[in-house]
Amino acid sequence: MQEKENKMNPRLVHKHLLVRAEVNSPPLFKDRERLENEIKSLIKNIDMNILSGPHTKWSDVEGNEGYSSVAIIDTSSITFHSWLQPSVIQLDVYSCKNFKIKTIFNWLAQFDLEQVDYKYIDREHGFKTLDNNELSWWDNKQYNTKWTDEVVYD
Repeated sequence: MQEKENKMNPRLVHKHLLVRAEVNSPPLFKDRERLENEIKSLIKNIDMNILSGPHTKWSDVEGNEGYSSVAIIDTSSITFHSWLQPSVIQLDVYSCKNFKIKTIFNWLAQFDLEQVDYKYIDREHGFKTLDNNELSWWDNKQYNTKWTDEVVYD
C-alpha cells in the first residue's frame, strides 16, 4: 500500500505575525474611512491583493470601545482590533506569501507607538517561532545588521 504524500504546495509559505501595540493615538469613531484606507494601503505595501474588505465595525460596548476590521487577501487574512481604554491595537497578519514585517511596523507607527510586543511564526510544519520581540520600533534595532532573514527585515 502506497503512503499518501503529505506535502504542502512548495510555492506557498505560512507566515503569521501577531502584534500587540500600546499606542497614543488609536483610531477614533470618526476615523472609520481613514482606517479602511490605511488597511488597504498596508495590504498594497506588503504586496498582497484584497479579495474582500476591509470590513470594519465600531464597538460602543462600555470598556470595549474601538474598531475591529478584517480583510480577506488572496493569500489569507489581516485582522485589526483597537481599543480606546487602554489604548491598544492588536494586529494579525497571516499569509501564504512572504512579507516584510518591518513594513508592518512602519505602518503601525502612524498610531504613535508606545510599546510593541509581537511574535512572528512559520506555520509551514507546526509553529516555529521566527522572531519574538527582537525588532523594536523605538530603539532602532530594526537596523541591526546581525539579522539575516531578508524576507523579515528588508
